Amino acid sequence: MLNTLELVLLLLAAAVVTVAIFRSLNLPPVLGYLLVGAAVGPHALKLVPASEGASHLAEFGVVFLMFSIGLEFSLPRLLAMKRTVFGLGAAQVFGCIAVVMPVGHLLGFGWGAGLALGSTLAMSSTAILSKLLADRMELDSKHGRETMGVLLFQDIAVVPLLILIPALSQQAEALAETLGIAALKAVVLLVLVLGFGQRLMRAWFTIVARRRSGELFMLNVLLITLGLAWLSQLVGLSLALGAFLAGMLISETEFRYQVEEDIKPFRDVLLGLFFVTVGMFLDVHVIVSHLFAVLGMVAALLVVKCAIVFAASRAFGSSAGTALRTGLWLSAGGEFGFVLVSQIDGLGLMPPALLQTTVAALVVSMLLAPLIVQASDRIVLRFVASEWLLRSMELTRVAAQSMNTSKHIIVCGYGRSGQYMARFLEQENVSYVALDLDPERVREAAAAGDTVVYGDASRHETLMAAGIMRASALVISFGEVEAALRVLHRALALRPDLPIVTRAADEKDMDRLSQGGAAEVVPEAFEGSIMLASHALALIGVPLNRVVRRIRDVRNQRYALMRGFFHGTSDAADGPESRQVRLHPVTLPAGAHAVGRTLGAMALDEFGVTVSAVRRRNIRGLAPSAETLMQAGDVVVLMGVPADLEQAEGRLLRGK
Repeated sequence: MLNTLELVLLLLAAAVVTVAIFRSLNLPPVLGYLLVGAAVGPHALKLVPASEGASHLAEFGVVFLMFSIGLEFSLPRLLAMKRTVFGLGAAQVFGCIAVVMPVGHLLGFGWGAGLALGSTLAMSSTAILSKLLADRMELDSKHGRETMGVLLFQDIAVVPLLILIPALSQQAEALAETLGIAALKAVVLLVLVLGFGQRLMRAWFTIVARRRSGELFMLNVLLITLGLAWLSQLVGLSLALGAFLAGMLISETEFRYQVEEDIKPFRDVLLGLFFVTVGMFLDVHVIVSHLFAVLGMVAALLVVKCAIVFAASRAFGSSAGTALRTGLWLSAGGEFGFVLVSQIDGLGLMPPALLQTTVAALVVSMLLAPLIVQASDRIVLRFVASEWLLRSMELTRVAAQSMNTSKHIIVCGYGRSGQYMARFLEQENVSYVALDLDPERVREAAAAGDTVVYGDASRHETLMAAGIMRASALVISFGEVEAALRVLHRALALRPDLPIVTRAADEKDMDRLSQGGAAEVVPEAFEGSIMLASHALALIGVPLNRVVRRIRDVRNQRYALMRGFFHGTSDAADGPESRQVRLHPVTLPAGAHAVGRTLGAMALDEFGVTVSAVRRRNIRGLAPSAETLMQAGDVVVLMGVPADLEQAEGRLLRGK
C-alpha cells in the first residue's frame, strides 16, 4: 500500500500526463481525470482504496464549482434571457425527468431512482459546449443563445436537485415532510442571506480590500465560501448550496472579478480531484459485462435528449434547423451529472450496476459531444428540407450586397473593431461587405445603412457570395484564433493571392496566424501599449512630432507592410519624406542582369536596400528568401532611401 506522499505523487503524475494528452487532442480534461481515477481506483490497479477522506476532500471541489456558478449568477442576465432560460431550459430538464421516471418505475427501480437518473441524464456539459460555441463563433447565433440559456437553467437546477435527491432516500410517507422542511430551510436561508447579506458582504469586502493585502483577501474569500457552506450544512442542507449563495452575494459587488481569479486555482485543482474520485467509482469489469446496456443508454440519451430539446425549441417558435441544432448540441451528458451521481452513490437509490452503466454512458457521450457538434450542420442539412431554403436566402442576401462591388474589402466580424474599421473605410470611399453571425447586430446595422449581412465567413459559399474573387483584401476583425484560422484556410483556398489582415488578441498568436497565410497580423496588446506610451509622452511635454516619429519607427519594426511608402508627386521633394525609407518597384525585362540569378547573389544589402516583396504573375510574395530565383517579368519591390534605391535598381537591371 502506498503512503500518503507516494499516493499524492502518483495522482499528480497521472493527472498531468493524462490531462496534457487530452488537451492536445482537444478533449475535455474532465475525461482525463475520470480515466485516472478508474485506473488507480479499487476496481483496477487498486493503488488507491475507497476512502472517506478522499471523498470528503473531493466534496470541496463541488463546493468551489458551485461557488463559481454563484459568481456568474446575474439577475439582469436571467431577466434578459428569461424566456429561453425558464421556458426552454425548464422544458428540457423536466422533460428528461418526465421521460426517465416512468421507465425507471417500469424496470423495477422505483420512482425515486427514476427521478435521480432523469436528473443526472438531463445535465449537459457547460465547460465543453461554451468553449465549442466560442471557438466556432456561434455564441450569438440562434442555436448558440438557446444552448447557453438551457445550460444556465441546468446550472440553477442543480441547486434544488442537491436538496431533493438526498430526501428521496426517505420512506414514502416521510418524503413529503422531508421535502417541505428542506424547502422551508432553503427559503429562510435565501431570505436571510440575500435580504441582509449583500450590504454586509460589500461593507466587509471593502474593509478587507483597504488593507491592500492579497493574502488577507484570499483568506477572506475562503472564509466566506467555506463559512456559508458550513452554515448551510448546519441547518441540514448541502455544502454546495451554501457555496452557491456565497457566490451570489459576491457577484453583486465590485470585487467579483478579483474573487473569481483568486478562487480559480483552488476550484480547478479540487474539482479535478473530485472527478478522480468519481473515476475510482468506475468498475471496468461491470461495464464490460454490461457493455450493450452502456451502448444502449448512450444511444437513448443522445436520441431522447435531442428529441426533447427539438420539440421544446419548436414549441417556443424556433425554426426546424435551429431546433435540431440546439438538440444536437445538448444531447450529450455533462459534468453536473457526475456531481449528482456522487450524491446518489451513498443513498442506495439505484442498483450498483445501473449506477456504473450511467457513469459510463455519461463518459462516452461527453467524448462524442465534440464530434456531434462538428457534424451538426451536415445532419441539419440532411434532415431539414427548409434549411436549404434558408441557407440559399442567406447567400442571396450576401450576394445582393456584393453584386455591384469590386475591389472591395470583405470584413469578417462586425463587432466594435469591425464597425470602427468600416467607418474608416467609408471616410476613404473604399467599399466593403461585412459578414457577422449576430442577427440582432446585423439588423440594427443594416437598418442604419451599413453594408453588413448575416453570414458565416468560414464557409466556402458565403465567401463566394461576398465576392471574394473580386475583392481587393479581406480583414478578420475578431480575436478568436481557431476561428480566424478557419477563415484564412477557406479564403486562401479560393484566392491564394488575396491579402488578408487579421487581428490577434495576444502576440503569442501572431506566428500561428502568419503561418496560416495572413499578410499582416495586428496584436491588440502591442497597439494598446503604443497608444498608452504616446499619450503619456505627449502629456509630459515631449514634442508631438517626436512622439509621432517614434510611433512610426516602432510600427515599421513590427509591421512588414508599413515599412516604407511609395513616393508620389504630392510628396515634397525637399521635405523630410525625401530622406525617409520608401518603396520602389522594379520590373525585370527579359535581358535584365538579375534574371536567372537569386536575390542573395544580387547582394542588394550592400546599398542598404532590402527586398520587401516580389510579384510574379499577379501573385505577391512578402519577405522573399535569398534563394528566390528571379524570372523575366518579375516585379521586385525595393525598400530604402532614394539614393540607395537608384544604385540597387542599376544592379538589378545592368549588373553594375
